[in-house]
Amino acid sequence: MGKLEQKVAVITGGGSGIGRAISVQFAKEGAKVHILDLNEEGGNAVVEEILALGGQAVFNRCNVTDQQEIIAIAQHIGKIDILVNNAGIAHVGNLENCKSEDFERIFNVNVKGAYNALYAIIPIMKAQGGGAILNLASIAAWVGITDRFAYSMSKGAIYAMSMSVARDYMAYGIRSNSISPARVHTPFVDGFIAKNYPGKEAEMFEKLSASQPIGRMAQPEEIAKLALFLCSDDAGFITGNDYPIDGGFIKLNN
Repeated sequence: MGKLEQKVAVITGGGSGIGRAISVQFAKEGAKVHILDLNEEGGNAVVEEILALGGQAVFNRCNVTDQQEIIAIAQHIGKIDILVNNAGIAHVGNLENCKSEDFERIFNVNVKGAYNALYAIIPIMKAQGGGAILNLASIAAWVGITDRFAYSMSKGAIYAMSMSVARDYMAYGIRSNSISPARVHTPFVDGFIAKNYPGKEAEMFEKLSASQPIGRMAQPEEIAKLALFLCSDDAGFITGNDYPIDGGFIKLNN
């Protein structure tokens, strides 16, 4: 028996990066995984990967900024034991370099997207007697990160929503936690470096890796293993917490 046998998990942004790693890890542990993502190619590729491993997975094309769309998908799925709010986008820039449209774009995907999924799925979890929620925050919710004004705002909101949900729905058997990764080596990071530092990719990768005291970026699979624990029954006594997974960045980076 896997740790998530007979469980149904909804993972937003499950078509790439950390979301892909969580989707595959959960499926390996017996969950039926529903991937909600705008990226049809990526989402379907992850489903095919999971099916090839003998797991269960379904792709649902979804714009997390559209509340009615998420509600319709959640109601169609029916039983939902786990929600992972992973969908998110980034923005580079300080306050003065953050235009109104940049701020709204980050807010709509990272904050409103998580709210929409919570709004759609918590009533289902209440009706069935419980569930586990995990929201992807960031070290940017804990410490100041240069040129990450809008992104930091969004991840601070994720942290606060996680704690609020944990308090309000504890009596219904719903647990809510968040995790705060530092830099994780995903295709997004490779694309960011290629776009912003052409010809200096290897140099910038090493520089970004060295910014964590442990001397490297995390692998998506390492984030997925923490997510698995927090969403499994092994963490049945854990709610209302945020877990940095940061290679020592918050406490040791001095």
